[in-house]
Amino acid sequence: MRKPLPLIGTPSQSHPGGRSAMTCRFRCGDACFQEVPNTSANEYVGDVIAGALSRRSMMRAAAVVTVAGAAGAAGVTGARPAAAATREAAAQGTYGKGGATGKAARGLRYSAVAPNTVDAVVVPDGYRQNVVIRWGEPILRGAPAFDPEKQTAKAQAGQFGYNCDFLSLLPLPGERGRQLLVANHEYTDEILMFRGYDAANPTREQAEIAWAAHGLSAVVVEEDRRTGRLTAVPRHPLNRRVTATTEFRITGPAAGSPLLRTSADPTGRKVLGTLNNCSGGTTPWGTTLHGEENFNQYFANSGRATDKRYGIGTGASERKWERFDKRFDVAQEPNEVHRFGYVVEFDPYDPDSTPRKHTALGRFKHEAATVRLTDDGRPVVYCGDDERFDYFYKFVGSKRMRKGGSRAAREHNLSLLDEGTLYVAKLTGDSPAIEIDGTGKLPDDGEFDGSGEWIPLATASARGAVSHVEGMTAEEVFVFTRLAGDKVGATKMDRPEDIEPNPVTGKVYVALTNNSNRGVGANAKADEANPRNANKHGHVLELTERGNRAESTRFAWSLFLVAGDPDDPATYFAGFPKDAVSPISCPDNVAFDPYGNLWISTDGSQLGSHDGLFGVATRGPRRGELKQFLTVPNGAETCGPIIQERRVVVAVQHPGELDGASVENPKSVWPDGAGKIVRPAVVAVWRGDGEDVGV
Repeated sequence: MRKPLPLIGTPSQSHPGGRSAMTCRFRCGDACFQEVPNTSANEYVGDVIAGALSRRSMMRAAAVVTVAGAAGAAGVTGARPAAAATREAAAQGTYGKGGATGKAARGLRYSAVAPNTVDAVVVPDGYRQNVVIRWGEPILRGAPAFDPEKQTAKAQAGQFGYNCDFLSLLPLPGERGRQLLVANHEYTDEILMFRGYDAANPTREQAEIAWAAHGLSAVVVEEDRRTGRLTAVPRHPLNRRVTATTEFRITGPAAGSPLLRTSADPTGRKVLGTLNNCSGGTTPWGTTLHGEENFNQYFANSGRATDKRYGIGTGASERKWERFDKRFDVAQEPNEVHRFGYVVEFDPYDPDSTPRKHTALGRFKHEAATVRLTDDGRPVVYCGDDERFDYFYKFVGSKRMRKGGSRAAREHNLSLLDEGTLYVAKLTGDSPAIEIDGTGKLPDDGEFDGSGEWIPLATASARGAVSHVEGMTAEEVFVFTRLAGDKVGATKMDRPEDIEPNPVTGKVYVALTNNSNRGVGANAKADEANPRNANKHGHVLELTERGNRAESTRFAWSLFLVAGDPDDPATYFAGFPKDAVSPISCPDNVAFDPYGNLWISTDGSQLGSHDGLFGVATRGPRRGELKQFLTVPNGAETCGPIIQERRVVVAVQHPGELDGASVENPKSVWPDGAGKIVRPAVVAVWRGDGEDVGV
């Protein structure tokens, strides 16, 4: 076994997925320590994947996976250092052991960053970087400069929010060199925000500052053509903050339902704020989508079975917001929690617009909301439900997008996600189970491919909504979507996070971060067909819709990556030589560059190194060649990657979020150095010579 890298803030074994106890508390409300919400008997995708891995690996003769390999995967604790040969291969594009030769895929021609534990953003040789904007920087007129010792809710409402996840850069016609950056703000780390924070007794002011630090930011950024730097433009008319107290419009088939009515909103059509926005997407009509993910952690005092399926607890919440606003107390406002867990649509070009929550896309822990159009112009939206043993979904709209920027066209397009059919995925294999014995033996047909179907849950139209789930009304399907997936037998997944279609090939990629509960207790058990029990490194699936048509209800699927140390025989990189790839663990957000390469950011790496961003070829002779592009500081997660021709933009989320950290005892000095408060931020990276990234 190779010597592991030195660790900074080594994750404790009691906190799965590489996360610190602090991350578990503030990000997802200790979800990994709660009972698994999905207690259905639906098939677990790990069993299906195991067969795929063993057969495809033998066919390609590149990465044979056996049951012995599964045992090795479960026991890997150290990182695989980047060997000299791997670094040289990454830089020169040559490989030994009979592997591919020549240059890396276009867009991936950079020197791979070695795994490390440096408290900085580390980028390839020849690349430069700058912090675009930090938490607390003023973006609205009248907002004061950030002062960590004098924070107020009013100030924060005009300043850039906390902990970005999804990012989008949109064009600004008529303003040369400028773009419009939209960022969401997933959650707050109060213990890293407030000196002397008492988690048992937060103050109202601290709660209100946190409300203002959640939500969304729109801020114009300007490019320095000489250097590649991006800088924020404060007080631009399009700059905007959306917070946990901003008014939203509820739209779609569940709008006005008795399930969504509260004492503050008897209409069931208006709600204050958006919470825990994770990954999202940019629509072809120029808006952004943001998925409300771990909303459950903000609500207290529930005892209902439907709430338990969503991980909502019976006691107090972590932040104790229910002390300051009764809407967070389920015992007092039982329907307020039904108004969170949706996809939010935001129009960044109209600073007076009211953001929308689209109930037709279902209610669950939305990790993603990525869009492509059918051939006739209807939207298709892919969403993951970030929970152990939960599902991924697709919405197929029934209305066509209108081109142009007129007010009528924009208003029409803002309604596109209110009418259509919501589906959930079911994956199957094409060989008898008896032939998939986990030994690596090929099935009798000598090849492997999997198939899947999109099972309809409900259809919404201007005339009303129709349920396709026995025993549930359409409103119930859209509000209790997880229960609908249970009823129709959807396939259990290992935390389905970001899902995105490749704009070049049309194939769809699903990041499955990990699932440490695989085979634990009463959960789905490991067997000889499963290459890894207690899946702590995750994997990436590749889906091909039938006929490459986005609206198809059938698809083929294959295993694209099985993450982990390449020295582990249970890992797989689409058949590419494993001595010539970077180690990767816990894939989370995904994006594509202009050449169709997949870029993967990680969250909670279990390889002893910091999280980072990786590029991997999806086609051609170098398919599966994976190279690390950057790493992030101590305790941080890589989020929101944007891959443009000339630059890469990432959100550095929760730097310093390690056990024992506080304002008084920081575990990171990024981005401003020792003696300064740790601040989440957005970073831009570009080539020092001004040429395109990776060419």
